[in-house]
Amino acid sequence: MSSRNDTLFARAQARIPAGVNSPVRAFRAVGGTPRFFARAEGPFFWDADGRRYIDYMGSWGTAVVGHAHPEVVAAVQAAAARGLSYGAPTEAEIELAELLCRLLPTMELVRLVSSGTEATMTALRLARGFTGRPKIVKFEGCYHGHADSLLVKAGSGALTFGNPSSAGVPPEIAGHTVVLSFNDCAQLEEAFRSAGDAIAGVIVEPVAGNMNLVEGTPEFLGLMRELCTRHGAVLIFDEVMTGFRVGIECAQGRYGIRPDLTTLGKVIGGGMPVAAFGGRRDIMQCIAPLGPVYQAGTLSGNPVAVAAGLATMRLVQAAGFYGRLAERTGALVDGLAGAARRHGVPFAAKSVGGMFGIFFRAAAPTSFAEVMASDKEAFNRFFHAALARGAYFAPSAFEAGFVSAAHTEAEIAETVRIADDVFGEWK
Repeated sequence: MSSRNDTLFARAQARIPAGVNSPVRAFRAVGGTPRFFARAEGPFFWDADGRRYIDYMGSWGTAVVGHAHPEVVAAVQAAAARGLSYGAPTEAEIELAELLCRLLPTMELVRLVSSGTEATMTALRLARGFTGRPKIVKFEGCYHGHADSLLVKAGSGALTFGNPSSAGVPPEIAGHTVVLSFNDCAQLEEAFRSAGDAIAGVIVEPVAGNMNLVEGTPEFLGLMRELCTRHGAVLIFDEVMTGFRVGIECAQGRYGIRPDLTTLGKVIGGGMPVAAFGGRRDIMQCIAPLGPVYQAGTLSGNPVAVAAGLATMRLVQAAGFYGRLAERTGALVDGLAGAARRHGVPFAAKSVGGMFGIFFRAAAPTSFAEVMASDKEAFNRFFHAALARGAYFAPSAFEAGFVSAAHTEAEIAETVRIADDVFGEWK
């Protein structure tokens, strides 16, 4: 029998490249037809055929309080009734900026934008404008949006400048980006030893969530801070994904590292398009109109989006919020690992706050190379079997998963039972 998902996908492909507006949604990493969703509530969403799924993608980490939380929806409705967009300042923008600066002491000034890509792109421009230097250091497996200088893969040697990883990116732009191995302290030291006076900044996901989930080691993150300080480079923590997802002080508070600039997104918008970049006052004062580094956006600080963000941020400040979130996420990964163990399936899982990663290999990876050595076909098999039973994981072996405050012990237990059934048929 034909599925409405199939019908919608065929229709979408006639007018939208590959039928989707963001590549991973096309299911090409796992195969099959993507699900088109009609609604979501709490820890669940329902596809176009009316099928319910337990959601472990959470709009890529955004839905930390669950989908369609009544307080967030009410805030959006009230803001929309007053007007959808002004293109002028509002008091709510100030409230969100004040809250972010209060929760993150490293943020002395902050500017709101509309997407994580916009935030990281501007943070790099700001680092270059502040230092007057051209080079940016990033790490293999970390994704910081689709700005030209960030769509770069490692060169042929460990410390060569990068090569474009996307058509349309000129080599001379990619050539200003140095790509190093994540968690490799020796490479990081050598990069600064050989080119420290040309490095404007280092950008990193302190917990990488775009090569599945790989945690930066304390030694790696601490060395990064030390080297940036010593050489006058700007340390940028990309917390678009980890921001208010791994704790109330984000990853920087968890690891005790003070970045010079921070980028935020996802959670601070509560499901609406809000992102931000901010940090040291002397750096942020270089941004227009105070300084020569230009940035602007018609919908930056959109009143409806900011209302959703403020409502969400009020909820995550409740006592015990992150403790409960981490406990539920830990219970999920422990349960999945236990199910795999019972059936002799090579499997590892890891969680940090409300983020998790699952890997079909003996141990959780610490580098991009180790992630790539995982059994991708085993993941694809698990993904489709779990999907058929009503559990929706991110449709790629290289994306982190997310638990929300709306997931209860019942949903976690149901998911572990699903995994047990799947692994029991693994022969």
